[in-house]
Amino acid sequence: MTDDESPNWDFKDRDIAILCELSDDPQLSSRELTSVLKSEYDIDVSHVTVSESIRRMRDEGVFREAIIPNEEYYTFALFEFKFNTEHFADSWRDAMTHIKEDKHTLFFFLSDGEYQWKTVMMFRSSEEISKWIHNCYKEHGDVIANIRNSSVHNVLKFRTDPRIYEDLREEQYE
Repeated sequence: MTDDESPNWDFKDRDIAILCELSDDPQLSSRELTSVLKSEYDIDVSHVTVSESIRRMRDEGVFREAIIPNEEYYTFALFEFKFNTEHFADSWRDAMTHIKEDKHTLFFFLSDGEYQWKTVMMFRSSEEISKWIHNCYKEHGDVIANIRNSSVHNVLKFRTDPRIYEDLREEQYE
């Protein structure tokens, strides 16, 4: 599967249970998952089937895996980019590629409104944040009219809640 394609997956109860349990504890082995599926969901499958299901869902892009450092090591910052439309047509792709490929970028997305590119970025210090913004304006100031940034303090939740996958089960029976 490529990054541009949406996953094509028909969820089974087993798949939803696996996603719930891995969200709660990503370190569970397929043998441990097999036991949890039996005791918590009354799903009786082999650890080989569980392992294969995880592999196939990963390959299809049902979920993504990422290593995200503990927030104690980095300052996380939300950056929002407003465009200078006068130079947008000529320069947007270089600016977008620069931001997307930057080592500080954890999460990059498009949105509506006045600030249409947004990133969650990681830096070792507030000085690094200021330097990054300065260099971004120097290199791409013709297309970026403004960068609004906010430091993220006191991260209170930083994980996928397993209950989110229950929505998939509900949609399955609609």
